[in-house]
Amino acid sequence: MRALLAAALLASAAPAAAQTCPDGVCGAAALAPWFEQLEALEAGAPIKVHVVQIGDSHTAGEVIPGAVRSRLQARFGRGGRGYLAPGIPYEGYAPRQVAVTAAGWTWAPRPARIGGYAGTERTGLFGGPARAEAGTVLTLALDPEAETARVGLCGREGVWTVQADASEPVPAQILGARCRLVPVDPAARTLTLTATPGDGGLDGIWLEGPAPGVILTNVGHVGETLADFAARDEATVRGELEPFDPDLIILAFGTNEGFDDGLDLFVYGASLTDQIWRMRNLAPDAAILILGAPDALRRGEGTACPGTRERTAPANLMRVRALQRQVAAETGVAFWDWQGRMGGECSAERLATAREPLMRGDRVHFTSAGGEWIGGLLADDLIGAYDAWKAARIEAAPDAPEAPPPVGSEPESPLRPAREATPPQPTGL
Repeated sequence: MRALLAAALLASAAPAAAQTCPDGVCGAAALAPWFEQLEALEAGAPIKVHVVQIGDSHTAGEVIPGAVRSRLQARFGRGGRGYLAPGIPYEGYAPRQVAVTAAGWTWAPRPARIGGYAGTERTGLFGGPARAEAGTVLTLALDPEAETARVGLCGREGVWTVQADASEPVPAQILGARCRLVPVDPAARTLTLTATPGDGGLDGIWLEGPAPGVILTNVGHVGETLADFAARDEATVRGELEPFDPDLIILAFGTNEGFDDGLDLFVYGASLTDQIWRMRNLAPDAAILILGAPDALRRGEGTACPGTRERTAPANLMRVRALQRQVAAETGVAFWDWQGRMGGECSAERLATAREPLMRGDRVHFTSAGGEWIGGLLADDLIGAYDAWKAARIEAAPDAPEAPPPVGSEPESPLRPAREATPPQPTGL
């Protein structure tokens, strides 16, 4: 708690001009499609509202998106844990709301680019399928917050068994490239996946709860850039996104590009525009939010931050951040001023050298307390933008009818009921 209070003081001490967006979010009107789903959820519609955050190590590290998930679910209900990697991607992997262990089951995400060009393996969101040997096991121990009623296995041409606690294992066969949904007992606290003989590949695991609410999926890779994401196989990514119908897609790249002295800014700006249109094609009903690159420092170049003679922001980091804001405005998507919410220029130095540091010594990554703090700010800014949007609608229509009665007193809600049909099968694999 003291660390969070210290962070608030550090941020408030920065110049007012450091924040370029009111309350952190520029272009919040672009989030209206997501806000409409949240409003329906609050009115009692039996729906899941799905947020997908895709990015680099800040997203992979779980703490920041985990804090956002916790606050959104506290306000709007727990819809489920979301989409998980098909194994343990790195040592120390600790996803929120679920503990993952493996017995013989091995998997390592592959880089999307090899020598600057896409590799031969068709990689999905998590970086390539897990091809576990027969009899190997992946176990998911669920926290109470991750109560699960449906397990989705997304991949290609294979059979796995799904066992909830000590119940009879249920075979789940994937034909072609698609996601197979398996109902499980929501009271189960352990889910066990076992590979069977064959050459199938598992791209990811979906956990959906029994009740309406928010689901937040975070897909991140250490060192990843927007170009890596652009190289993910189109048909595979479509097959992963379509069945679970995102309502908000958050793109959280920029730090690694900003540290690249050879970055072609023209190419980067064009690629960012392309990826926004790609997301609109893959998820046409989803709102899109760009997280501006956070403040980060390295040794040696230009004018040093106050209090240090050797650390400064890479020149391209500021340029990347400006391009992100520009492209967001030009394409009509929302932008979150991450650096401004940290406290502006050189805030990474202040946060790293605070009595209770909120950034690590590298001045790039957040401590656990820092991740909780900045993730909480992002969630609060999004909820605040939603509340402002809802208040503006009420003010603009003072004679509007009252909200519909709770579910159960009227026929099925027309607002996107939970899907039970077999998810669509993508082509191209």
